[in-house]
Amino acid sequence: MVWFKKRAPEKRYDPKKQVPVLKRSICTGETTAGFADLDTGKFHEIMLIETRRDLDAFMEQYGIDELPKTIY
Repeated sequence: MVWFKKRAPEKRYDPKKQVPVLKRSICTGETTAGFADLDTGKFHEIMLIETRRDLDAFMEQYGIDELPKTIY
């Protein structure tokens, strides 16, 4: 019997409605990556960024070449 690994759905975001953002906590310095909705400004957290490797994985996963200099 052959077992197949379930493929993770391809993750996308709509650049017309969302902008990629890094959010850093003032208290702890914890950095999270996610997307801010351009209409509402609501931040949708995707993943915790602990190392440069985490940031690179986030950018590769969503096809982001560079993060805009956005203060959030």
